Amino acid sequence: MNYAKPKLLTDTPFHYCPGCTHGIIHRIIAEAAEEVGHSDDCIGIAPVGCAVFAYNYFNCDFLQAAHGRAPAVATGVKRAAPNSLVFVYQGDGDLASIGMAETVHAATRGENITVIFINNGIYGMTGGQMAPTTLAGQKTTTCVNGRDYKTQGNPIKICELLSTLDGPTYIARTSVHDVKNIRKTKEAILTGFTRQKEKRGFSLIEILSTCPTNAHLSPQAALDYIKDVAMAHYPLGVFKDN
Repeated sequence: MNYAKPKLLTDTPFHYCPGCTHGIIHRIIAEAAEEVGHSDDCIGIAPVGCAVFAYNYFNCDFLQAAHGRAPAVATGVKRAAPNSLVFVYQGDGDLASIGMAETVHAATRGENITVIFINNGIYGMTGGQMAPTTLAGQKTTTCVNGRDYKTQGNPIKICELLSTLDGPTYIARTSVHDVKNIRKTKEAILTGFTRQKEKRGFSLIEILSTCPTNAHLSPQAALDYIKDVAMAHYPLGVFKDN
């Protein structure tokens, strides 16, 4: 057999909406953790958001952090268990809004953790409100006419922001809108995990993801939106590689 379910994934059916790419990302995280040799000592930090139940899907230790505090929790876990692979899984509202301070300070300290940042441009779990990453003109329940930069500010570019700091070792933005980019996302996660294994410090992989339900798009149209719209504002690539 050449392709099988990773041991780090449970048999629990995903609760995510049809067309949501959380499931794809969960799988490649599990594959990457196994490939760097951490099947038995991997520790995840779950967010508050659509992936709040991520701990149901991984065969490894998991902690549930308060909203936005996952990098702070991961810092304590990694310092207590320095030889374990510690990864943080957060959405844009969790990481880039209420958790911005924890993200920036963990990055500038160069904490030896890997942050997986899911950017779907919206608050998914709580009803589709505007997030820090919502694009100009994008309609949400709290900007029904579309986000207006003049009154609601500009979307935050997390990779560009964190790449100005001295602490991070690896900052990259990828996507999962097609097979080619799914493979690139796995390569980026592998790099982040490898840097942690080598004790080289903080890494963050931002992944452009979909929310078909709150965007009122079909699953295919949501993938096309990443390619045709989101990537124009959030270009893919490596922003820091020390």
